[in-house]
Amino acid sequence: MKSKLLSETSGQRTFVVVLDPGEEAITALSDFASEKGITAASVTAIGAFEKAVVGWFDFGSKSYRRIAVAEQSEVLSAIGDIAVADGGKPGLHIHAVLGLSDGQTRGGHLMEGTVRPTLEVMVVESPGYMRRTKREDLGIALIDLEA
Repeated sequence: MKSKLLSETSGQRTFVVVLDPGEEAITALSDFASEKGITAASVTAIGAFEKAVVGWFDFGSKSYRRIAVAEQSEVLSAIGDIAVADGGKPGLHIHAVLGLSDGQTRGGHLMEGTVRPTLEVMVVESPGYMRRTKREDLGIALIDLEA
């Protein structure tokens, strides 16, 4: 993984992060956010995965149904945020649409993605603090505006 600070204005930093083949996207981006002390940011990305897992949130069971994508796919769109999770570390919440070789797509909550050949990520930090708290009634961690 390589990164570059593109700008810093009024407490807002903008980074470009480029992941290398074989890196796991969620792990690498979580590590990046921890290293840079990012507590609130928006994330967008394009690139490709050799394999990935997206999830669909099943409200009835309060868990994600895993949708494996066991083939090369284009990251047509990935968008999300970074907020401090219950454990105090940066937590990512990213949704992705993956394009398959026949033009079909798979999409949902990005759970895993092994990069091949690259993932180009824009991280735009907010000059503030954002907290994500698990809501037991929903079974999912959401941004907590009261924290």
